[in-house]
Amino acid sequence: MPLEQVHEDMHHHAHHSSERWVAGVALTAAILAALAAVASLLSGHHANEAMLCQLRASDQWAYYQAKGIKSSIISSKVELLKSMGKEASESDKEKIAKYQEEQQDISKEAKEKEAESADHLSRHVVLSRGVTLFQVAISVAAISALTKRRVFWFVGMVFGLGGTFFLIYSMLMQVHG
Repeated sequence: MPLEQVHEDMHHHAHHSSERWVAGVALTAAILAALAAVASLLSGHHANEAMLCQLRASDQWAYYQAKGIKSSIISSKVELLKSMGKEASESDKEKIAKYQEEQQDISKEAKEKEAESADHLSRHVVLSRGVTLFQVAISVAAISALTKRRVFWFVGMVFGLGGTFFLIYSMLMQVHG
């Protein structure tokens, strides 16, 4: 995160400040930064997993289409033979039924992968909100240390609680998902 300079400035002010609470601001910001790093890591993980699941779903849909094309080709052969007054082989009829059955299984798996992708994407969104709130909290805490106004520290902590809420909520989504 691009807040390293803010941390350095805050720690500098905390060491040179006569007000003891400024050290609390620096500690709070460090804890918020650690939580932001965890939320950011998890957010990136879920974004990547969402993409991978969607790619796997797309692969399954392509496989589904391939089975459909094979079935259509054999069905056309059967219809052509029928129009010529000839009987299609039992093997061709079995292949058509087999391909249609396989398509059902493939469709089911593709839909599962799509649902899994959507789940990962929703967790990513929740965690991204948490990261944003943590970054705002760190910035407001820095303003507190730089301006020596304690009220900004409390405002920063409120934003930090919001980020913590989203971090915990994303974990609960995983447990109950």
